Amino acid sequence: MKNFEKGNMVPVPSHSIIPERDIGETPVLECIHLGIDFGGLRAVDDFNFTIGKTEIAGLIGPNGAGKTTIFNLLTKVYTPTRGTIVINGMDTSGKNTVQINKMGVARTFQNIRLFSNLSVEDNVRIGLHNQEKYSTASGILRLPSYWKKEKAMHERAMELLSIFDMEDVANWKAGSLPYGAQRRLEIVRALATDPKLLLLDEPAAGMNPNETADLMENIVKIRDTFKIAVLLIEHDMNLVMGICEGICVLNFGQIIAKGTAQEIQSNPAVIEAYLGNKKKED
Repeated sequence: MKNFEKGNMVPVPSHSIIPERDIGETPVLECIHLGIDFGGLRAVDDFNFTIGKTEIAGLIGPNGAGKTTIFNLLTKVYTPTRGTIVINGMDTSGKNTVQINKMGVARTFQNIRLFSNLSVEDNVRIGLHNQEKYSTASGILRLPSYWKKEKAMHERAMELLSIFDMEDVANWKAGSLPYGAQRRLEIVRALATDPKLLLLDEPAAGMNPNETADLMENIVKIRDTFKIAVLLIEHDMNLVMGICEGICVLNFGQIIAKGTAQEIQSNPAVIEAYLGNKKKED
């Protein structure tokens, strides 16, 4: 497994750590005492987490720990019961999912959500709605401004597809792609919205070891090329420990540990959460 260079992590006032290179920059994400209840169930409680402007961060924990619920809170699929979410220094209270996306947050999902009957390129072009626009009249009348925008969108879509060497399948139906390629296409479509924070929900699910190794390289490439932050949920610990700089561990909706990969791997609470208590032999 390839070793990736990681930034030196330093503490910040919110009792979190961020890469030293991001000190002096507004954090891309700050969660402050975030929580949500479903009826009498406290699904997430007192979630405090900060992500630096160009950090690759991980959110891990056993099944049912509340990880995807956090993603749904960050993207306003769910409205928090309490607490604050700050994106690039701006409070997200009262915002909806579309507004959150325009503020710079994009995500992928555990279950692939592509437009299967549309082409690969068209799936990416849908993500470009935040960047390339033309008037209704221009579209109906096919004015020069329409064709100019169409050309720009095509070029941008192909540029984004090139990240995963997918230009050659641009005209394929998205639903005809192999599973791993569909996963990659979801990431490209999310990037098309020009995010500042990319949320990846189990991006390596269903991938073989070679595909996962390529994915790791591409996540780092995406961070370095676009100068954005990435927060990923993942069960593949080789991926998490290989590229994540700051890692947050959830269990039963609460943070049980935060730190670097080395700190998380040796944390007794994390080991217990994943492996359970081992009874000592008599």
